[in-house]
Amino acid sequence: MSRVAVLGAGAWGTAIAAVLSSRLEVTLWARDPAQAERLASSRRNERYLPGIEFPDSLGITSQFEKTVDGAALILAASPVAGLREIAQRLAADAPLVWLCKGFEEGTGLLPHQLVAQQRSGALSGPSFADEVARGLPCALTLASRDEGFARDAAALLHGGRLRVYYSADLVGVEIGGAVKNVMAIAAGISDGLGLGLNARAALITRGLAEIARLGAALGGKPETFFGLAGAGDLILTCTGELSRNRRVGLGLAKGLPLKKILGDLGHVAEGVRSAKEVLRLAQSKGVEMPVSEAVAAVLDGRLAPGAAVERLLSRDPKPEGS
Repeated sequence: MSRVAVLGAGAWGTAIAAVLSSRLEVTLWARDPAQAERLASSRRNERYLPGIEFPDSLGITSQFEKTVDGAALILAASPVAGLREIAQRLAADAPLVWLCKGFEEGTGLLPHQLVAQQRSGALSGPSFADEVARGLPCALTLASRDEGFARDAAALLHGGRLRVYYSADLVGVEIGGAVKNVMAIAAGISDGLGLGLNARAALITRGLAEIARLGAALGGKPETFFGLAGAGDLILTCTGELSRNRRVGLGLAKGLPLKKILGDLGHVAEGVRSAKEVLRLAQSKGVEMPVSEAVAAVLDGRLAPGAAVERLLSRDPKPEGS
């Protein structure tokens, strides 16, 4: 039986480790020894996935080397902020797949730019951890610059109610996963202001256009942005009640301070960190992204949510494809 290492015992790491352990040998690594001991003894992760029982076969440890040595595949389930450190602790030939979506704050780098491993890639797509952990159907895309690695890694993870496609468009998949979080904050603001379903549908559609423009400028393939890692993830994150980034937007619409929103959330909302990096990258490539710009201004406190909406509505009409 193939062995898979999952690094990071947050919601998504715990969920995918639990699901995969029904048919693979899986070890879940928690950075904190005390947390690892709690998870191993209780067989639950009440902080991130309350009510979900771990399969008896799931191994849990805080020993990094023991977790990764000999693993057929290593899944990094940390936020983007933790990926660089994980990659540096791994051997150059380690088979690494990251689950995080976004940009490194400060550098604006995408996940693939943080790792040195040649056999590496991203697993992305519409996936709420709670639903995955409960065994509900889910379809994802595994992308790598090495198409052979993407195919083999996808085949290993594919099974049961987890359907995994593969792609060689790593940049496109990463851009889709990163920018959709920013759009979900915008959708939350729209919903929080009571602007209605028509407005949300328009926002999602224009958000997808921004994702596709930026992705194309970076060499992404058009079909990627209309697939699972693009439109699929965007729709889920902008509409789903479990969406962290959408909840950030809802809080902003109520006038709550960002610090309080994030404190109450108890999870990382990558869109908050990514918004300014998305805007910086778009400006460097000469790509117009008005929705992203509005979100960044609200997060920075330069614009009130209602004023951001008015700014978007007051834009001059233009051809839809532009």
